[in-house]
Amino acid sequence: MHEFQHIFISIIIEAFPFILLGVLVSALLQVFVSDGLIARLTPRNPIAGVLFGSLLGLLLPLCECGMIPIVRRLIRKGMPPYIGMVFIFAGPILNPIVFVSTFNAFRADPAIAYARMGLALAVCVLLGLLLFVFMKRSPLKLGLHAFVSQGSRTPDDEHYQYNHGHAGGGLQDRIQATFTHASEEFFDIGKYLIIGAFITALAQSALDPSLLQDVSGSPALASLFMMAAGFVLSLCSTSDAFVASSLQGVFGPGALLAFLVFGPMVDFKSLLLLFATFRSKVVVGIVACLIAAVWIGSLLTERLVFGT
Repeated sequence: MHEFQHIFISIIIEAFPFILLGVLVSALLQVFVSDGLIARLTPRNPIAGVLFGSLLGLLLPLCECGMIPIVRRLIRKGMPPYIGMVFIFAGPILNPIVFVSTFNAFRADPAIAYARMGLALAVCVLLGLLLFVFMKRSPLKLGLHAFVSQGSRTPDDEHYQYNHGHAGGGLQDRIQATFTHASEEFFDIGKYLIIGAFITALAQSALDPSLLQDVSGSPALASLFMMAAGFVLSLCSTSDAFVASSLQGVFGPGALLAFLVFGPMVDFKSLLLLFATFRSKVVVGIVACLIAAVWIGSLLTERLVFGT
């Protein structure tokens, strides 16, 4: 019990400051930055567009929890769909807050932080180019698109308007909207961190490490196992590095990278939102591409970068 408490509390204490920073930045951007401005600045060249979508998180370090409604609106306002789709999967990883949190979690092995950024960028660029070539129709669901085109709004749009509708109000209204959004997002994200930390601490304190030897001993199987863990735990990308670092003695760098890259791109809660917003065939194709790319990429990175 003492070991469980120590692991659980250490993960929570280390991760919460980064969650606070992440939701505050996200709230400020939600309230003060116009999505119309982002749409006007979007490049039309496909290669530049893919890089723009992949690296937009450097300027807009939004949490994945609010990414899909924002991208949906940007696509409606004229952003090329393949750029918006890339931003959905790149933004939760390729941003400065996630890099700092990952670097801090792996202070003894900072190469993990750089490898996470590099693998995520490579996967998202590949995804963006494939979407540009093969996605000929709007990825938005036709029923939803038609519904919106008639002037109606969905519940998500109401939530979006609540977050952004203070752009023309006074500074006091904007500040109030910022803290309201930040508090809601903090409690929404915090519960997933607590669940993930609880499961991780329970597994480490209750299970004999030798039970994981069959999985961790095979890099290919270990990467798949950790990708599945990232999907199920649904941790925020600003805190998942602390969970991964606690497993560093059990799994190799390739499996940890698979967890750190695939989890923020596709998890249980985001997959439900993807299916609710975009056409099912598009979502299935993207998820299949990400599974293959992250799995192969993690194995190649472990062999070429870490030499294991």
